Amino acid sequence: MQIHQDLSLAEIAAIVSDALTKADIIAILTGGGVVTVYSENEYQSDDLDFISPASSQKLEQAMSQLGFSKEGRYFIHPHTNYYVEFPPSPLMIGEEYIDYRECTVQKIGELDLHILTPTLCVMDRLAAFYHWNDRQSLDQAVMVAKRHPIDFQKVKSWSRKEKHQQKYQDFLDSLEN
Repeated sequence: MQIHQDLSLAEIAAIVSDALTKADIIAILTGGGVVTVYSENEYQSDDLDFISPASSQKLEQAMSQLGFSKEGRYFIHPHTNYYVEFPPSPLMIGEEYIDYRECTVQKIGELDLHILTPTLCVMDRLAAFYHWNDRQSLDQAVMVAKRHPIDFQKVKSWSRKEKHQQKYQDFLDSLEN
């Protein structure tokens, strides 16, 4: 599939994920892009953050085959406004390391998108709320939790380890509004 202006963030993410997989690169979509996918575009991110243990050289080679060029820390494509970034590996949410095998694959058309699960997405957004008081990230966690089954026991246990039980309660309270 060719990248063009009319493709959604999820479609661009799936194209990138598919190309990386074909290049034997493990990469998981994280951050706001996951919220866009799981909130059915209620939240609209403009970037795709993939966490990958692959070398910069290997990532750059795979991305250039899709028509992306590296500008600073971002990969830009002339036919889309979405840009791609590869934040440093390993995959972590707060202080917890996440095994890539805990993530999931979402079908976008015929392509496979390697992505955080809805539960991990909620934890990722709550990490920003817990550690930086980012209320927008709390809102994003709520958007995802209202649309998808979440393992609340896992989120509660993780929140306790992060020492943010009160902010976890704020999350639960926000779900009821």
